[in-house]
Amino acid sequence: MNSKERVLTALRHDEPDRIPLDFGSSSVTGMHVSCVAALRDYYGLEKRPTKVHEPCQMLGLLEADLLDAMGADVVGVIPRKTKFGYANDRWKEWNFRGLDVLVGAEFNTSEDPDGSILIYPEGDLTAPPSGRMPTGSAFFDAIIRQSPLDDEHLDPRDNLEEFGLISDGDLDYLERSVQQAALTGRAVFGGFGGTSFGDIALVPAPALKHPKGIRDVTEWYISTRSRRGYIHQVFEAQCELALRNLAAIHDRIGNFVEVMYVCGTDFGTQTSAFCSVPAFRELWLPYYKRVNDWVHANTKWKTFKHSCGSVARFYESFIEAGFDVVNPVQCSAAGMDPVQLKREYGSRLVFWGGGVDTQRTLPFGRPQDVREEVLRRCEIFAPGGGFVFNAIHNLQAGTPVDNIVAMIEAVHEFNGLKRG
Repeated sequence: MNSKERVLTALRHDEPDRIPLDFGSSSVTGMHVSCVAALRDYYGLEKRPTKVHEPCQMLGLLEADLLDAMGADVVGVIPRKTKFGYANDRWKEWNFRGLDVLVGAEFNTSEDPDGSILIYPEGDLTAPPSGRMPTGSAFFDAIIRQSPLDDEHLDPRDNLEEFGLISDGDLDYLERSVQQAALTGRAVFGGFGGTSFGDIALVPAPALKHPKGIRDVTEWYISTRSRRGYIHQVFEAQCELALRNLAAIHDRIGNFVEVMYVCGTDFGTQTSAFCSVPAFRELWLPYYKRVNDWVHANTKWKTFKHSCGSVARFYESFIEAGFDVVNPVQCSAAGMDPVQLKREYGSRLVFWGGGVDTQRTLPFGRPQDVREEVLRRCEIFAPGGGFVFNAIHNLQAGTPVDNIVAMIEAVHEFNGLKRG
């Protein structure tokens, strides 16, 4: 099997010749730029700065030579614009705490008196900053820029400012990018945007210079209970735009994408959940179902749902909503035992992740600890297909490169492969 066939087989819940491996295809299956740079050095690849394609989390772009060295089976189509609203183009050098990296030309920052690094929407230094990297941190936190709220004058259109019909320029970009990705022989993972439905990373609107509406994270969570009619109006209008955009995108790219990233809204915490199952079913499920139903009726794409934390309680609803794939499969959270998950949902959901714990084992364990956990997770998730190997969310800054390599080699060991 080639990489694309391998992934498609796993997505059909059939067992491929070996477990497909994904790293770097999306904003939730990637690596911190420092990890990417360390891996390039480890594999002896050409010395050059790594591109930061997602600045919020400072994710590095895994280029073809590194994907080859790792034996990856999936390639992602990175968005034309970042979460801070500037384009991933005309790359320039930036020194990130001693590491030379490449960032888009409109990536502009300043330093706060306390040593924090501030980043600006669309790179506009005259606008209020929308992100902050505290001293000692390795990624940007969104800055809350909430105007005073007046319930009598709240307008759902204000929370839709960042959504709209896709431009011809963005369609051209997607068409070129998807075609190039398809030529690699790997399965193509596409994230098109617009279907987030309350992704808390996007609520503060870091790409907007002067966001209006409900932009405070706490206030948004409160609103899902106290202003549910308002949230429905936002989601309804957003869904209508998303469906129109998906139709335009599919007209351009066809079925050259295997997996579509639908949403990264988190519903779980380490020990519990952000909402009840009935609340999820009333507020989110109808919109997810409309998107998934359209995708399945009009394309061959599989749909991908990311949600951290203790979310097994939502899996039946995810299935009803039409999701094919779940990620990151946070086995360390309450009620997320991998054996139980595989037994109860393995024939109905593809597990894209769960391969190793990125909170403890990968950053703080020994290479042997990493190897043993990876082999055990592969033993659990691989039988019968329905598994694409990825860690539990992105690899974080400071993760020892020896542990990352131990993870990759353990997957290949399980697959019966030997790589240099």
